[in-house]
Amino acid sequence: MRFLLFPFLAIAIWAGNVVVSKMASGAISPLAITFYRLALAISIMSVFIAAPAWKNRAVIKQYWPKLMFLGFLSMAFYQCLSYWAADTSTATNMAIITALTPLLTMLVSSLVLREYPTIGMVLGGGIALWGTAYLISGGAPLELIKGNYRLGDVLMLTAALSYAFYSVLLRKWKIAVPAWQSTYMQAISALVFMLPLFLWVPTGQAVLDASTVPLILYAGILASVVLPFFWIKGIEHLGPNRCSVFMNLLPVMTAGLAIVLLDEQLKTYHLLGGGIALLGVFIAQTWRGRIFHRTSARVVGR
Repeated sequence: MRFLLFPFLAIAIWAGNVVVSKMASGAISPLAITFYRLALAISIMSVFIAAPAWKNRAVIKQYWPKLMFLGFLSMAFYQCLSYWAADTSTATNMAIITALTPLLTMLVSSLVLREYPTIGMVLGGGIALWGTAYLISGGAPLELIKGNYRLGDVLMLTAALSYAFYSVLLRKWKIAVPAWQSTYMQAISALVFMLPLFLWVPTGQAVLDASTVPLILYAGILASVVLPFFWIKGIEHLGPNRCSVFMNLLPVMTAGLAIVLLDEQLKTYHLLGGGIALLGVFIAQTWRGRIFHRTSARVVGR
């Protein structure tokens, strides 16, 4: 039972990071905070990962291009989109859309890995799609046809899709590098991608002061180092499927924090749209029956 604390604490920190993303909106450039958090996280991880990674450099070198791309997807592209989304989306919306990641991962997996979709994926996906449309339209799905939606919600949905591709590629490539070393090298790769973009940021949008440093510390230490530690330990003891169910707690925790810290109002469309979307994700996660089945007959000579 105590192992359940690992994914629970990871999601709690993740919820806090969504709120931090909203707090960072307008205070610092998305490019700057992404660069700073990566630099801070790498500095901390270097203390206990740099030496083992150096000893394992021959193996890491074999996977370096893939590690670079994974780092770009999860730690550069995803993070920047998340911070940009916060400019026009709410923390509650961002959390609900992020909670769709397990469902998006299943859908991407069926395309990239050519896995047959389950009944739950099809049914749950349809339900989650309707709930998401209801959410981002503010309770009026037909308004989406007219182009009335928040850009931040679309950016957050793109970010979640990016992370889904990251998760599937991580599974497909089966990189034979210890989890922490893989995370470390991905972070370094992401920092390399972010450096030229960071240098392009106007000085006034990359200021380190009393309002931005606490946000960077949270993002760089808790969200980038402590959260992955809890999540990795949770997967080790509980498995990825059981841990992914905890993603459904993210909107609840985030909404609570947003109401207290950001004075956000929880509206009816949050409860209905978010609840329906999460129901769809839950159905997709738990209903495993296959629509199609592979034939058991073998083709002779192949």
